[in-house]
Amino acid sequence: MSKSFIKANKNIRFSFLVMCLFLLSTGASFAQKQTKKDLENKKKQIQKEIDYTNQLLAETKNKKKHSLTELVALNKKISQREELIANINSQISLLDQQIKDNNESINHLQTDLTKLKEEYAKMIYYAYKNQDAYNRLAFVFASGDFEQAYMRLKYLQQYSDYRHKQAEKIINTKKSLNEKVQDLETKKSDKRVLLTGQESEKQNLTSEKGEKEQVFSQLQDQEGKLKKDLEKKKKDANNLEQAIQRVIQKELEKEIADAPKNPKPGEKDKPKKLTLTPESQKLSNSFASNKGKLPWPVAKGIISEHFGVHPHPLMHDIEVNNNGVDITTNTGSIARAVFDGEIKAVGNMPGAGQFVLIRHGEFLTIYANLKDVYVKTGDKVTTKQNLGSILYDDDENKTVLQFQIWKGQTKLDPEVWIFGNN
Repeated sequence: MSKSFIKANKNIRFSFLVMCLFLLSTGASFAQKQTKKDLENKKKQIQKEIDYTNQLLAETKNKKKHSLTELVALNKKISQREELIANINSQISLLDQQIKDNNESINHLQTDLTKLKEEYAKMIYYAYKNQDAYNRLAFVFASGDFEQAYMRLKYLQQYSDYRHKQAEKIINTKKSLNEKVQDLETKKSDKRVLLTGQESEKQNLTSEKGEKEQVFSQLQDQEGKLKKDLEKKKKDANNLEQAIQRVIQKELEKEIADAPKNPKPGEKDKPKKLTLTPESQKLSNSFASNKGKLPWPVAKGIISEHFGVHPHPLMHDIEVNNNGVDITTNTGSIARAVFDGEIKAVGNMPGAGQFVLIRHGEFLTIYANLKDVYVKTGDKVTTKQNLGSILYDDDENKTVLQFQIWKGQTKLDPEVWIFGNN
C-alpha cells in the first residue's frame, strides 16, 4: 500500500472525526435550548394545574366543615407544588451550567483578544519603522530577478491584507466578548428571579402542608362517618360493576343469537367474548390506536382517586379499590364522550345518580355519577359529545365523575388512555 494512500486515508478519517465533533457540539447546544424551552412550558402547565386546583379548593371551602375532597385536593396541590419546585431547580441547574460555559467562553475570548492586540501592536510598530515608500520600493527593486521582485511585492500586499484581517478579528472578538458578557448578566438576572420564585414556592409549600395537617387532624374526628361513606361507595361500585356485567352479558347473548346455528368444532367450548363486525373492528382498532391521546371525559378536572388498589387518603390502614378513576371537577360540569361509539346502556343507580355506557367495538367506556342524561340507548355519539350533567354532592361539596374503560370484561386504567392533563 502506497504512503500517499495511507496519508490520504488518515486525512479522511481526521476530517470525519472533526465533522462528528462539530455535529455533536451543535446537537448538544440544540438539545440544551430545547430543554430550557421544555422546562419553561412545563412550568406554565404546572402553574395552570395549581390555579385550577385552587379553584376547586375554593369551592370545597364554601362550607365551614372540612371534607375528604378538600384533603384530596390539598394533596394534589402539594404534589403539584413539589413538581413546580423541582422544575425551578432544573432551570437553575441549567442556568448554572450556561453561566459556567459563558465564563469559560469569556476567559478564552479575553485571552484571544490580548494575543491579537499584541500581534497587531507588533505589526503597527514594524509598519511604522518601514512606513517610507522608498524603503518598500527599494525592498522590491533590490530583488535578484523578476520572479523574486514579484514575490516580494506579493508579500507586501499579503502583509497589508493580514493587518486589515487582524484589525477585523480584534473588532469581532471584542463584539463577541461584549455579547457574551451581556448574555452572562442576563442569565445571572434570570437565576436571581428563579431563586426568588423558588423561595416563594417553598413558603407556599410549607403553608399548604400546614393546612393539610389541620384538615387531616379535623377529619380524623369524623372517622366513623368516613367509614360509612366508604362502605356506601363500595356498594355503589359493586352495583355499577354488576350493571356493566349485565350489559356485557346482554351483548354476548345477542351475538350468540345472531351467530350460525352450527358452530365450527371447538368454538362452542371457547370462552365467551364480544365479537366484532368489520365496522366495529375498525372502530375498535381506531380506539386502541388512540391510547394516550383520548380527550378527558370533562372539559376541566383533576384525578382525585386513581385506578386499582391503593391506601385511603386519610385511613392509611384501609385499602380502597377503584375500577376506574374519580375526576373532581367544577359544579355544573358536563360529562362528554371520549370517542365515537354507540350508547349501549343508560342506567339509574339508587343514591348514586345515573350512568352511561358506550361501546367502541371491543372497548367500553362508562360515565357514572350523572344527574341528568342527554342521550338514550341506541344513540350514536361522537368524540366530545355531551352525555349529561355530573351530580353535585351537597354534603361533601364536590362534583365527581366516575370514569371507567373496559376491554371486553377486563378493566383498564383510564389514566393510561387519556391525554396528559386537560
